[in-house]
Amino acid sequence: GMRVTNSVATYDATAVLFSLPLSTLRPRTTLRPLATLARAAPIVPAIKLPHGLTHQTPLVESLPLSAATGCQVLLKMDALQPSGSFKDRGMAYMCAALQSRGVTDLISSSGGNAGLAASAAGRKLGMRVRVVVPTTTKPIMIEKMRAHGAEVEVHGANWNAADELARELVGASGGAAAYVPPYDDPLLWEGHSSIIDEIAAAGVRPDAIVVSVGGGGLLCGVLRGLQRHGWSETTVLTAETDGAACFAKALAAGEPVTLAGITSVATSLGALSASSSAVQMARDDQPTEAYTVSDAEAVGACASLLDDHRVLVEPACGAALALAYSPRQREALRRFETVVVVVCGGGGVTHEILSQWKADLL
Repeated sequence: GMRVTNSVATYDATAVLFSLPLSTLRPRTTLRPLATLARAAPIVPAIKLPHGLTHQTPLVESLPLSAATGCQVLLKMDALQPSGSFKDRGMAYMCAALQSRGVTDLISSSGGNAGLAASAAGRKLGMRVRVVVPTTTKPIMIEKMRAHGAEVEVHGANWNAADELARELVGASGGAAAYVPPYDDPLLWEGHSSIIDEIAAAGVRPDAIVVSVGGGGLLCGVLRGLQRHGWSETTVLTAETDGAACFAKALAAGEPVTLAGITSVATSLGALSASSSAVQMARDDQPTEAYTVSDAEAVGACASLLDDHRVLVEPACGAALALAYSPRQREALRRFETVVVVVCGGGGVTHEILSQWKADLL
């Protein structure tokens, strides 16, 4: 019994208010119930992630960001995954698939969140995990991987050198070990696409979804999930920092572009070129817009999220949040009614590290 006139809700006397979700009392930020949208559409089966390796994360309404942007901003809190980032989704899915094919050892060359997610998934699946990382790897990440029981070897001045050794170890294992890539694999994307299943299960069909891009693993998962659900109208807004903007350049060029180097505090976005699948899907299959933010905007968004929602994330995640937090960026969101920001997280941050970023940049 709700009638909306000039965005003032009027209720007829017969309406039973208690049966309404609270959010319908403020029409500007009404969660559109999925039931009304999906009557014609069949229920889409969700991706099955292996039991106990990931969390179904909360979808949190952000009152400060909704007020700032004029749209309903919902935060998909993947910073709460076991290893601290969304990467647990794809890694759990991939590692379980490899295990079912007889693989017993996992080998990764990621000194970042992918290596950490592989360490967490491998421990829970009872697999041996070896991670070869370059000398540039943050000590906090090495400590966290070792805490999961991973064997961490520091080798080479950059990721390419570490990756070379990782692949040699796989070759020498006689088939027992599998190489686990950080972002460019369909098994990872399939696992990541579960984010969209959970948003749908919460009864939300957003007009836009904001996602950070490093190499494009999360983006590929989001695009696959949107396609699986038939949400062809949802606009994807990608976010990168200026010094790591391989995807924005690639989308403009229509094909992957290789950066000369990464000059951003957001080291977790530090792929030199984006996945060609990400570029192709964004170009051909889903309305996608690429945005870049400054390091200061990304770090400022991390600080604001900590104040507003008491969660610590890396600047790689701050890039997506900056599209809503930064006054210069948020104009891009105003035309949408409901926006989901994927709070992808990141393990390479403490209160002290964030304070240092703030001192350096803000």
